[in-house]
Amino acid sequence: MHRDTYFRGMREGIPVMLGYFVVSITIGIAARKASLTAAQAGIMSLTNLTSAGQFASFAIIASGAPYLEMLISQAVINLRYCLMSCALSQKVETDMPFFHRLFMAFGITDEIFGLAIGQKGKLDPWYMYGVMTVAIPGWTLGTLVGILSTGVLPGSVLNAMNMALYGMFIAVFMPAARDNRILLPIIFVSMGASALFQALPVFDFISSGMKIIILTLIISMGAAVLFPVPEEEA
Repeated sequence: MHRDTYFRGMREGIPVMLGYFVVSITIGIAARKASLTAAQAGIMSLTNLTSAGQFASFAIIASGAPYLEMLISQAVINLRYCLMSCALSQKVETDMPFFHRLFMAFGITDEIFGLAIGQKGKLDPWYMYGVMTVAIPGWTLGTLVGILSTGVLPGSVLNAMNMALYGMFIAVFMPAARDNRILLPIIFVSMGASALFQALPVFDFISSGMKIIILTLIISMGAAVLFPVPEEEA
């Protein structure tokens, strides 16, 4: 049973892997501009699965800032993964061993979380392992391609690659939205609120990571109050 779940995770993780490969090419190019070697950039993408965190780290590395600044910036930018971990903790068996929880926590990204939270019933860790098996190499290989091909790809191609991330989000969430008529309006509300946060100058003092956290808390709590899940369904 674990084998079937694992391979299902691999199959459903292929769109994430393809999107990661394309998007992470820009990560590699940014790493080259920060004077990182291919080995350094590859190890970073293999162990640090966050585009926003990596982009921020390149600027800090290039400026020669102290480690404390790196620590604080990464903690703030990636704080949203704590919210995702809390959500996934409600979908796993209460007696799940610690090492499963540890490895699952390492693989939490926006897209992998979207696939995992959309699973019906309890979440089997082997499903996440299947997704991670294809997604993490895609992210790492894309970074290596980007850093090794610096100066080869035109700017228009790089801009198109950045748009692939949004297409990947749509591919992850739309299947779940088809099964839940409440989810689709919440997605559009989230998109509109995020656009307002980015467009209005009054919110410029808030970092992008904190904006995600604030919107996640407000919209999820609002949805929970307006559309509570019946106890027997939960």
